[in-house]
Formats: sequence, structure tokens, C-alpha cells
Amino acid sequence: MRTTATTTTTATAATAATTQIFFASSLYGAATLAAAIDSGSFAPADRRLLLVANNATTPETSPALNEMPGFEQLRDRFDGVLSWNEAISPFHPGGWAPRPDDIPLWERYLRMLWDLGDDRIELAVESIQVNPALAIAQLFPEAALDVYADGLMSYGPTRSKIDPLVGERVRRLFHLDLVAGLKPLLLAEFGAEPEIVPTEAFVKVIAELSDGVADVAFDESSGEGSGEVSGERPALLLGQYLAALGIITPAEEEALHVSMVRGAVALGHRRIVFKPHPTAPSSWTRTLEREAEALDAELTVLDRPLLAEVLYRRLRPALVAGCFSTALFTASTFYGIPVARIGTEPLLDRLTPYQNSNRVPLTIVDALVPDLAEGAAGAPAEADETMAGLLNAVGFAMQPQLRPDLRAAAEGYLGRNLNTRTWRYFKRRRLTVLGLPGGIPVPRNATVRRVVRRARRLKRVALG
Repeated sequence: MRTTATTTTTATAATAATTQIFFASSLYGAATLAAAIDSGSFAPADRRLLLVANNATTPETSPALNEMPGFEQLRDRFDGVLSWNEAISPFHPGGWAPRPDDIPLWERYLRMLWDLGDDRIELAVESIQVNPALAIAQLFPEAALDVYADGLMSYGPTRSKIDPLVGERVRRLFHLDLVAGLKPLLLAEFGAEPEIVPTEAFVKVIAELSDGVADVAFDESSGEGSGEVSGERPALLLGQYLAALGIITPAEEEALHVSMVRGAVALGHRRIVFKPHPTAPSSWTRTLEREAEALDAELTVLDRPLLAEVLYRRLRPALVAGCFSTALFTASTFYGIPVARIGTEPLLDRLTPYQNSNRVPLTIVDALVPDLAEGAAGAPAEADETMAGLLNAVGFAMQPQLRPDLRAAAEGYLGRNLNTRTWRYFKRRRLTVLGLPGGIPVPRNATVRRVVRRARRLKRVALG
């Protein structure tokens, strides 16, 4: 009887239709998925559905990605578009997760709501370690999982421990080749195989998005606009709204943006376009306008929700400057635009806790991108074995519980390369707790050593 039931179940699974669900919360993510689909990274399926989540603090006042300019150019890759916000209303996507006992009920509900029937489900999600992607993966416990990377963060370790029932289902990690020569650490503890989304496919998708955005000329009198800039190629400055992440204060971030304007003008740029974060205060814009006027530069504030990569095609900027945005690497690697960073060194010191997942993008940009404060701009330096060693060391220091296999690499890098330039990427207390080169030596006294070992164990438990 048991054999018959198993055979029947297997036969049913073999004949069931396959539905692929692609989850995205940003237009950048949707563009990455479209490029992966176009390049044949996903096997044919009976249906392909795009599941959209709006993770804004107040979703009702911010457009979802399928409401943004250019999205219509991506729609034909999918047989339908679903809303995660509507499915779990009134809960917020970033703060809701199913209770374990409720998972079967939720799966039945979603299958009914989305007309999935008994289809075999395959999922492609972003940021698997946090909700809503984690919740979606949990609600389809039999689905095969693929993960696509969130920019430069993919080169760092998984930010938190993932339930093996989810992590061990991950087959592949799709990522753009932002930094040639670097291999992502994300999800490597589960054996997820990194797979590069071809650059040419991504650039082609961005071209489609760009063509789908209506041309609107800049209003020269107000300094505001949302279309192309004619004449002199501008310097494009990227705002990230780091104050919202608690990394720096609003006043410090405003000062950082002012430094970007000053740095661009110092390099000879008199036409500047500032792309603020969508949720940044409008008062920052007025401060930048006053600074640009004092420096005899023309400032345009771009207030439309457009991808930076679309602007690269539209504006053809002579320079892209920012703090540690992934867009610095797409500008240089995909479009050959000179780039510059600013403000990364003090952020490395301020970023807490050490395992903050922004540490890896910050480290990569600081190590490879020219410093605007020093009057430099150009292509990022190439990532060599030393750079790979740095990321392995930072990755182990961030997540020693998840990646104990990186200890030897971390010890080797720190033993050979710790100097006045590289100390900015580490904390002495962290190195001491982990027993790594550069930490404070443990005294020989047996009693003191026992106390130190106990302190280390407690620290590791707290970090875990």
C-alpha cells in the first residue's frame, strides 16, 4: 500500500505543470531577472509569474516596481504579475513571517489565490536571509530555490543563519559580474553554485528600460528635471540616504552630498546632476543648490524614480560619484564611465555591528574605487588575489559561525597584509575575540587565559 501511494505521488509530480515564480522588490532586481531569463538561465516552464513586493516604509505612498517608468518593457517576460503586498494585507512585507504551524494553510491559500493548483513550483528570490523572500521560500517548502544577488552584497557572507530546510534547497546564486575575479561568498555554506548573469544581456535589458522612459526636458530655470541633459556631459552624483540605515546622521549625510558637489567641481565639472534617494528629505536638495550656486556650477536634481543605469544611457555622464553604491561598479564595468568614491573611510569606522552586511560593499568600493576627496576619478582597480584574500578575511570576521572554513584564509591574509592602509577594514577587539593576527595577545598566565577564553565563548554566542 505504501509503495502504491509513493508511485502515485511520483507519477502525479511528473505530470504536474511547472510554474516559475520570480520575486522582486526593485526594478534593478526585475531587470537582473529579465537578463537571466533572456540568457537561458532558467529552463522552460508552463508559466512564469513575477511576484512584486513594495518594501517601502509606507507602501501606499511609494510606487511598486511594476508602476515605475520602463517596467512595461519587462512585462512580456512573464505570464502574469502578482502582488505580495495584496496577498498578505494588512501585514507589511518586511515585518511579516508565517508561524510554522500555519505554513500549510498559507500555501493552500496562495495556490488558490494565484491559481497555482497542484503545479510544481520553482522560486527565484532575492535576499533569501530576510523577509519577504524568506517567508515566500518557507511557504512553498517543496519548491526548488534559486537566488539572485543584491549587488555588491553578494560578495559578502550570508548575513544571518538560515534554516537548513530553506538553505539546502538553494541550487544557484545568480549575480552580475560587477567585480571581475571575485567570487561571491553568499550562501556558499550551502553549496550554492554562483552563476554569472551575462553582462550583455543585462545591458540589453537596461537599453529596453531606457527606451521605455518618456523624454522630458529639464527645466533650466528651476534646476529640476527628469529627462536628458543636453550639451556638456554632466557629473552624476548618487545619494543613498545612509541616515535612514542609522549609519550616519542626517546632517552628516547632507555634508557628504555637499562634499560630492565640491569634489566634482574641483575636477572641472560645471554641470552636475544629483540623483537623491527617493525617501531623502527635500531640504538636502536646497542645500546642494546653494552650494552649487556658490561654486558657479549648474545643479539639476533628478526627482523621478529611474534606475541609475538608465541614466547612464540617457545622460552619458562624464563622471559618476557616490559613497559605496553598487551603481558605481555598473557605471564603470558595464558603461566605461569614470567613477569616484567619497566618505568611505570614516564609514568603515562607524559601521556597527561589525557583521553589518553593508561592510562588504563599503570595503570593496573603498579598496578599489578612486577617492574623489583626493581629486581622483577613473576605473576601479582590478581585483587580484590580495583583494580576494581581504574579502575572505572580512567575511570570516563578520560571520565566523557561518563560515569557519575561512579561518585559515583570514589568518593568512592578516599575517601578511595587515598594515596602516588595511587596518581600516578590521577592529582590534574583533580580531582579539576571534584569536586572529592583529588581536591583542593572550597572556600566558593560565587563569587569565581561562578568563579570556570564556569571554571569547560568550562573545561568539552573542554574535551567533
